[in-house]
Parts: sequence; structure tokens; C-alpha cells
Amino acid sequence: MATQADDGAPGGPTGSAGLYIHIPFCRAKCAYCDFASFAGLEALHDRYVAALLRHLAATPAHWLQRGFDTLFVGGGTPTVLRAGALTRLLQTCHEHLGVPRTAEVSLEANPGTLTPTDLTALRRAGYNRLSLGVQSLRADELRLLGRVHTIEEARKAFRWAREAGFTNVNLDLIYGLPRQRVSQWRESLERALDLGPEHLSLYALLVEEGTPLEVCIARGELPAPDDEAAAEMYELAEDLLEQAGYAHYEISNWARRSPHDVSPGFPALASQHNLKYWRNEPYLGVGSAAHSYDGRCRRGNVSSPAEYIARVEAGRDPEDVVECPDRDQRMDETMMLGLRLIEGVDYASFAQRFGTDLREVYGAAIAEMTVNGLLVADARGIRLSRRGRLLGNRVFAAFLR
Repeated sequence: MATQADDGAPGGPTGSAGLYIHIPFCRAKCAYCDFASFAGLEALHDRYVAALLRHLAATPAHWLQRGFDTLFVGGGTPTVLRAGALTRLLQTCHEHLGVPRTAEVSLEANPGTLTPTDLTALRRAGYNRLSLGVQSLRADELRLLGRVHTIEEARKAFRWAREAGFTNVNLDLIYGLPRQRVSQWRESLERALDLGPEHLSLYALLVEEGTPLEVCIARGELPAPDDEAAAEMYELAEDLLEQAGYAHYEISNWARRSPHDVSPGFPALASQHNLKYWRNEPYLGVGSAAHSYDGRCRRGNVSSPAEYIARVEAGRDPEDVVECPDRDQRMDETMMLGLRLIEGVDYASFAQRFGTDLREVYGAAIAEMTVNGLLVADARGIRLSRRGRLLGNRVFAAFLR
């Protein structure tokens, strides 16, 4: 279904939203990270959790009426908090925000911040999907990335998660590192596959300005990542994961195939919460630096944990950014996000949402990208080709008007 936008045209989708809670704390800041995360703020942990609980209790009525069917607790490293604090957050979401106990409830964690006791408590509390920030299963690469865990800690964390009852575990891995060879990437990926996770998220390294890694590269202490090698690593991953029984459903994400799959492009073990982002559907963000989208406007909270706490404690709104894209911009966003999905964007869903045929709006871009071999158009919709997945940013730019 679609709602009516202010201009009389179809607007954002109806249906339940996703709920995201941001935990900005980490044991240490990684060399490549420019996310809104902070080490050394242990003194703020308890006040921050109290602020989150207060913020959740003040959730506006229109979000409660819409309802939530996924919850994602991310960071940062949420598991630097005590299991009891994470349990209270989840209980509040169930009891006061109506998150169903059958919902997908994801928790990000880093190896080295977990114990068997904590994992058992978190699973009993209702967390049912664990996302482990492994990043690499090679010791030299973990050191380069500034990770504070070891290979053995990653393996133990996975084993403990299984023993605690987690049957849906994702592993995050990064490829395209300075000096990384394709054979080294294969080794790390095969070690991850040997663990048997339900889901894998594979990200090309982005060298962000001002990070320790960027400084090392700028000084000539490390070479810049090799784009051609990274492309070869990505194609290797596509082939290896296909052979291992994983469905590629989004540019950077794979889920193990199961008899419950809705379709080849939407496996049952896909991240249901993250699908909301790629489908440009509503989600509410709670916590410092968290963002929300109600189908019309995007809102962002202050990034400083201390400022977030101060505002919530004073009864003030923690939002500091509001953007309301017009209908054309929402269409462009929907195309760029939707094309990240392996099944792409189908004509019927776009027409239902916006009241127009995407071929009439983007005909020139579709023709250009199809001729260049980056896009596939058929009777159902449009999607990236295998080559297009390597050059996704070029394709996405063509759909910006």
C-alpha cells in the first residue's frame, strides 16, 4: 500500500517500521573507522542507557500506531554495555513500543567483548540475531585494521553464540586492504565459511579522511588500496559463496539458502531490518547519531553522547537535522537504494508507491546503463548486472536528477 503525500501523489509505504538503537561506545577506535563511536567514555554508560530508556518511553504516537517489526541494536559496540542493560532496552521495546517477541532482533557485537554467560543471558532476553564484527580472520590484517581481538577470540565468540542458542549469526568482513592479496582474502573468507554462519556482510575498505589509516597512507607508510584487486576479491566472493550455498541478495550481503526462502533474491535469512533501508521504508532511530525516516522526512540526532544525554535529561528533543526531500528526490533515493538489491527495482512496486512508471522517469538512464552492460531490464523491472555491481556508484549517479 502507499500513503498519500502532501502534494497529492503517492508517498511513503505504510506497514510496520524498523527500530534502531545506537550504542556509540567501543573498547578502542579502529584505524579505519569514522563512525559515530567513542572509546574511553565508560563513565557515561549508565546515564546513556537511562537516556535511551527515557527516549524510547517518549516515542511519538504516530510511530506507535505504525508499529515495529524489526529491532537492530548497533554501534559502536553494544556489547561493551552489561548484558543487563541490553536486556532492559529490549524489554522496554517489547513492553512499551510493542515490538513483537517474534520479531527479528539483531545485536552487533565484537569478539573480545563477549562471554558465554553474557551471550546466554542475551539470547534468553530475546535477542535472536547476532552480527559479529570479525572483519578478518588473518592476524596481520587484524593488526592493520586496529582491531583489538584475535582470530581465536573470533572463533570462540562464534562457538559461544551457538552454545547460547543463536541460530542466526552474521559475520562482517572487510576486503581490499592495503597490500592484501587475493589469495589472502580467499583464506580469510574460507575460514569464515568454515564456521558456517547464516549470513555474511562483505565490505570493501573505504579510506575515510582523518582516520589513522588515511594518515598512514598519506604519509606513504602504507599503499592505497588497489581497486582492481578489490574488484577481483569481490568476484571471488560471489563465486565462493554461490558454491557454498549462499544467496546474494544485496551488493554486500549474502544469506544461506533455506527451504523458507521467499524467492532467490529474498532469502529468509536476509537481514529483515536492513531490507527496510534498501527498500526506502520507514525506520525510527533512537540514541546519539541515530537517524530516522518516516517515509517523508529524514531526521538525525546529535552525534555527541554527552549532548544527547543532556538533551534527553532536560526533556529536549535530541534531533538536530531534519531533511524533507521532495517527491522527485524520494524517487531518486528509492532507485539508488533499491538497485543495491540483487533483484533490483520492480515496475509495479515503484508505480504503486509513486503513481508513475519508472521507465518514463528514468528512461534515458536505463537505456545508457543497459547499453553499457551495467543494468539488466526485463518485464519485471531493472537490476544491476554482475559488472554493474562492480561499478554500482556509476549506475547510482545516473539516477540522480
